Amino acid sequence: MDITPFIRELLFGHDCVIIPGFGGLIGNYIPARIERSSSTFYPPVKQISFNRNLNHNDGLLVGKISSALNLPYGDARSIADDFVAGIRRRLEKGEKVLFEKIGSFINNQEGNVQFEPDTGVNYHLNSFGLESFVFPPLEKYDVRKRITGHSGKDPVKRQAMRKILWRAAVVVPILALMVAVPLKTNLFRSNLEATTLNPLANAEFDSNMKAVENETPEIIINTEAADRPVTGGEDISETVAPVPEASFSYFIITGSFRQRENAEVQASLLEKEGFNPEIIDAPNGFFRVSAMRCESAEVATERRDSVSRHFPGAWVKKI
Repeated sequence: MDITPFIRELLFGHDCVIIPGFGGLIGNYIPARIERSSSTFYPPVKQISFNRNLNHNDGLLVGKISSALNLPYGDARSIADDFVAGIRRRLEKGEKVLFEKIGSFINNQEGNVQFEPDTGVNYHLNSFGLESFVFPPLEKYDVRKRITGHSGKDPVKRQAMRKILWRAAVVVPILALMVAVPLKTNLFRSNLEATTLNPLANAEFDSNMKAVENETPEIIINTEAADRPVTGGEDISETVAPVPEASFSYFIITGSFRQRENAEVQASLLEKEGFNPEIIDAPNGFFRVSAMRCESAEVATERRDSVSRHFPGAWVKKI
């Protein structure tokens, strides 16, 4: 069964869609740009790239197949595995595998999968309906033609201007003299001095200043509480209890699901295989399924290989 329609639908709303056991398709945002050589304007796009290392099952694609076809999660996972197996067989034969409106895959000379994206499709939702267009620069446009002519008003007569300048030359020094004389003399200064009607004000002020200067703040640090044993009648509300050291566990994760029902389905499969599954709430709102819990990273890494035989793509998570 061809599951590329489900992959295309997920690429519009997600930046990463993982095909379990094959690789991940990643959407990279590219802002709007201008190609000056051809005067072409391009809208923002989401360019698709491929990473073969992102091949673990995150539950996104399988969950989409399960909800769209109304199938159990196990059947949806089988459909995805059959699709990937068919792709690998065609690539090993040297064929070119085409994902319609996504891109094409082919094995290079070293045997690695090489991806070529389809640049004719834009998966950026905010650019829906926008296409590239050509807008050539304006030519034969002279801004000097926009300059208007003379307003038509008569210029000021030279004789009137001379009268204004003569009046200003007489009035300005007079005004400057009227301002400078009062400031240089005691014409507008009062002979009264500021004082207070309360004879005790100065004495009280001097007394307060001496009290402030002689007062030295004292900082008292009580060090007896740390050495004194706590008795039954003492307040120990400020006693700081030692913080216990954090303990971690290492979980072997076999899948991450958006819906808890799908996580419970995989947990039941793990239990049938003889594991002790646990469902862990992830910070991003997903539900992770753990095959077993280990006390150290070395033990978890060693046992992950046995889990991967039944559930490929398992990884170790420290919690």
